[in-house]
Amino acid sequence: MPASRETASAYSVPDTSASARDATHAVTTVSPADAAIVESETMRRVIVIGGGPAAHRLTDALHSRDTEHALSIVVLAEENHRPYDRVALSQRLTGMTDLTLAPTAPWDSERIALRINERATSIDRVAHTVTTSTGAVLDYDDLVLATGSSAPVPEVPGREHIRVYRTLDDVDALVAELAALTVSLGRTPKVVVAGGGLLGLEAAGGLHKLGAESAIVHSGGWLMSAQLDEGGGQALGRLILAQGIELHLGTRARTILCDDDNAVTGLQLGNGRDIAADMVVYAIGISPRDELARAAGLTVGARGGITIGNDCRTSDPSIWAIGEVASWNDRCVGLVAPANAMAEVVADRLLGGSAEFTTIDDATKLKLSGVDVASFGDALASTPGSLEIVYADPARGLYQKLVMTDDAKTLLGGIFVGDATPYSALRPMVGRELSSEPAAYLSAAGAEVPGGDELPDDALVCSCNMVSAGAVRSAVLGDEHTDACTELGSLKVCTRAGTQCGSCVPLVKKILEAELTASGQTISHALCEHFELSRQELFDSVRMLGLVSSDEIFSRFGTGRGCDVCKPAVGSILASQNTSYILDAGRGTLQDTNDRAMANMQKDGTYSVVPRIPGGEITPTKLAVIAQVALDFDLYTKITGGQRIDLFGARLEQLPDIWRILVDAGFESGQAYGKSLRNVKSCVGSTWCRFGVQDAVGLAIRLELRYRGLRAPHKFKFGVSGCARECAEARAKDVGIIASDNGWNMYVGGNGGFQPAHGQLLATDLDEETLIKYIDRYMMYYIRTADRMQRTARWMEDLGGGLEHVRDVVINDSLGLAEELEQAMLAHVDNYEDEWAATLADPERLRRFRSFVNAPTEPDPSIALVTERDQIRPATPAERASSSTVLLSGSRIPVRKE
Repeated sequence: MPASRETASAYSVPDTSASARDATHAVTTVSPADAAIVESETMRRVIVIGGGPAAHRLTDALHSRDTEHALSIVVLAEENHRPYDRVALSQRLTGMTDLTLAPTAPWDSERIALRINERATSIDRVAHTVTTSTGAVLDYDDLVLATGSSAPVPEVPGREHIRVYRTLDDVDALVAELAALTVSLGRTPKVVVAGGGLLGLEAAGGLHKLGAESAIVHSGGWLMSAQLDEGGGQALGRLILAQGIELHLGTRARTILCDDDNAVTGLQLGNGRDIAADMVVYAIGISPRDELARAAGLTVGARGGITIGNDCRTSDPSIWAIGEVASWNDRCVGLVAPANAMAEVVADRLLGGSAEFTTIDDATKLKLSGVDVASFGDALASTPGSLEIVYADPARGLYQKLVMTDDAKTLLGGIFVGDATPYSALRPMVGRELSSEPAAYLSAAGAEVPGGDELPDDALVCSCNMVSAGAVRSAVLGDEHTDACTELGSLKVCTRAGTQCGSCVPLVKKILEAELTASGQTISHALCEHFELSRQELFDSVRMLGLVSSDEIFSRFGTGRGCDVCKPAVGSILASQNTSYILDAGRGTLQDTNDRAMANMQKDGTYSVVPRIPGGEITPTKLAVIAQVALDFDLYTKITGGQRIDLFGARLEQLPDIWRILVDAGFESGQAYGKSLRNVKSCVGSTWCRFGVQDAVGLAIRLELRYRGLRAPHKFKFGVSGCARECAEARAKDVGIIASDNGWNMYVGGNGGFQPAHGQLLATDLDEETLIKYIDRYMMYYIRTADRMQRTARWMEDLGGGLEHVRDVVINDSLGLAEELEQAMLAHVDNYEDEWAATLADPERLRRFRSFVNAPTEPDPSIALVTERDQIRPATPAERASSSTVLLSGSRIPVRKE
């Protein structure tokens, strides 16, 4: 059938009605409709080949700036989806996330047509036409190639079994295949990912979260070898290994091994080693999709990609190229910031401007839960004469490096692994002088990152969207034509800063607050829209007025019924100041699920049980009780990193029965669910250890019994080490105590978690009574003044004066609050009551623990468990659907038998 020729007036537009959307897809999918673009004879016809982020950015820029309606635009997207955020693909592995790129307004325009599931097959540069997979021939005045890249797969034996991680359909296929393998194998599948760069790490991490046993094979000697030096790569490797992902570095995959049924069984590596595998995924980089350009005779780079100049124009003046397919200075880059910058240049040029693409911002930040990694500028110190200022703590997986000019004044680049806190503030400072010594910016070493570096207006704050510091400041102040954006949310909308990768949001907020302060405006520290007061102001108001109920607080200071922000904060404030049962008097509705159940909910709807074991010391008799509970209720049992025993898999209605046994045996709630003291970790101290100089266990038990049940803005932990060898990791705790020959050294503000921080030395050689007095003051001052969900490390950073201010308050009583803080803590200690003991003594309180109101003893039939390593665990979706899943006799809980 002959191809049909179409002019712009016959271009189709998508059906955007609600019925055309599939809410369960990761992005909106649409079908081309028969409506036509409205255009005039004078409009220039622009065709964009490609439906990825670069194409979306270009189309959105043209849509918003073409106020004269000079252009009609057709976007050819070969995937069956609207343009989506490829940067966030890893989110799709763990859920049905909508990745559709915003704004979607361009697709509703009568001058723009998005033709999904339609591929360009050829370009006729003489006739200025593009032929598509539907047989249509489309005329153009300007053609933009945004065809992106593909995932390269090497020619190795067994190549047909290789899977890739590049598109939304690739990810969906991986999820489906992993589920099928789980069913067919009857065990956890083993997935090997070839590639230790950004994509490979995200793929391995996402598949590991889905339940696969993941391994990474990487040709470099360390992970992310293109972005990190050896020190940073080694630190990253420790973090990845800690997540349970196996590493094979300095080698390549040579052969995919299969059994007689042609099913994958393993991988043969270049070092001669064979490793087991049920699935092999390749994520080793990008190959620019320049085949259309080559066939059309356009100039391509030596290493592939369409050659462009600073104006992003190809060798044909009517054809442009942007994104991963574009080769600038013989280099193709698979990052969103350069693609967006190219799109902005082409948009400007098509509308008569003269913008140029002059540099590649190759800063990267790894998007993997629990792993904080960033690299920017001349991270590998290739500049002649450059200096490297490094802090490294391999044991903790921490590595921070700044690359400076030879006079140590001008920032050239940096690497952050384990703690990337300084990244957002330093990245815009590349090429500029820092106001302080470089080492002062290495937060992992315990330094307070200076805040005195005033960003010039031309410094890029958001490289993803090319937003400068000046643009942010202008948006905050507004002018006669535009309203001022004085809140973070509206500022992000009007500037687009922080709307893509999000790494610049802390810096955007900092600029916002600085501009508001400079203009004499009051910075709102409101708890939320229901409370104009900050958490600290609300805490003090409740304390001074003696309020004891949420109704009193809301009627006096708030509006409405509250939200997920303010209700838990109000509940925490009441719990910090009152010793009554936390769920009584209407306070139960303020709490989240964990606090209401007094247990941590797990991903399958069951709960964990954590008895308190002060100092990790427990008698054989009590150990036997825990063992018997685990046997009687078929619970998964694990010793935690905090010297406690965690019992997983309890149903809601089982919790009272479990706790009755534990309470009768002398156990208390470990409050693993609360924003309160979790545990006091200790070594064995001088009691047993030949190096111990003080009784660490005895002090740990005393501290845990004193501060148990103490509610705070965030969870907190203590550590007690009996000597300087620090076996209890006390400096990683909110309060850390390390023994000396003359007493105890007290450290404060240490945190693990997403942003680790070393504790800072507050006082030395304290006797036990003075130590406890200082802890009382420190903790109560934190509880009174910290923001909601703020850990002690971040609280101390925000305090004017930091550690010195805390020292003045706690030791020197500079505010005259010492006695008041001590009395407040004494009131808590004297009135402590175990929450589970109180619950078991009250039939009304026990009514909360029912899966179904009308069938209180019925277990939840949706809970599915399987056995692994002789213990239970939650079933994966594939295991739930497995025909091998059976009901345990008398249990009603489906459990798959191995």
